[in-house]
Amino acid sequence: MIEARHLRVLRAVAATGSFSAAARELGCTQPAVSQQMKALEQSAGTPLLIRTGREMRLTQAGEALVRHAAGILAGLTAAEEEVAAIAGLRAGRVRLVSFPSGSSTLVPTALAAMRAAHPGTRVSLVEAEPPRSVEMLREGDCDVALAFRYGGRAGDRASGAGEAGNDPGEWADLVVRSLLTDRLVGLVPEGHRLAGAAQVGMAELAEEPWIAGCPRCRRHLVEVCEGVGFTPRIDFATDDYPAVVGLVGAGLGVAVLPELAVESVRAKGVSTLAVRPAVEREVVALTLPDLARVPAVAATLTQLERAAAR
Repeated sequence: MIEARHLRVLRAVAATGSFSAAARELGCTQPAVSQQMKALEQSAGTPLLIRTGREMRLTQAGEALVRHAAGILAGLTAAEEEVAAIAGLRAGRVRLVSFPSGSSTLVPTALAAMRAAHPGTRVSLVEAEPPRSVEMLREGDCDVALAFRYGGRAGDRASGAGEAGNDPGEWADLVVRSLLTDRLVGLVPEGHRLAGAAQVGMAELAEEPWIAGCPRCRRHLVEVCEGVGFTPRIDFATDDYPAVVGLVGAGLGVAVLPELAVESVRAKGVSTLAVRPAVEREVVALTLPDLARVPAVAATLTQLERAAAR
């Protein structure tokens, strides 16, 4: 009989490429990993791994088992958490992954409320930007993912058009809780010719050097700029929002950031402007349908919604 603990070990071996690396990731010994893989192959009745030099390669059967392992382990997690929750949320855990500006704005309020209401429920947090955070959810490595996606301009949304690369069905298999609409704002140095203006057209920044954020944000910046007739010259790119603000404050360029990101940073030496055309992103909480029925997960989603409403 195939056991869940063996599937977890197989996934670790597949991800790391060796028994020793898998042992380090799982916090056990290499002989223990080898023993569990032998037991799994006996249960499966066929080889699952082939050694090639120092690395392990999956057989066709091993690939099939790894492909199904994420769903199996997610289902088991849902079952374990639901059973623990029967006692009234006196036990259990929720693994939350969030993008950085969500971690510093929405998450603290939500988790403080969770701890006050359900002190026996443990919520852990790691950071990842979408689409990686969504992949982690589908792979069974978290229970709730705080994510975002960009939409088109207001006129585009009314006509049914969306941002290129934003597939409306990309989350069709997930439970989606819309939390808030986060508008993007422009940042220029305090001494800039546009500093102090109420708003600025993106086209007015065509000749400026740009500082861009995360990969999805950079892609979206290029799309918006090209939509008004120019390709931005990106001199600096960083996933760190305080670094973006610092570079703008030092006079090294201009940027467009979500309001959540600006709220989470002490902006020195910069002027904040509304931008035309208005650009927004939708901030959402995602989970799997099975996990949405787990009371601890449902309570976390509720607290994230309340934090966003504030």
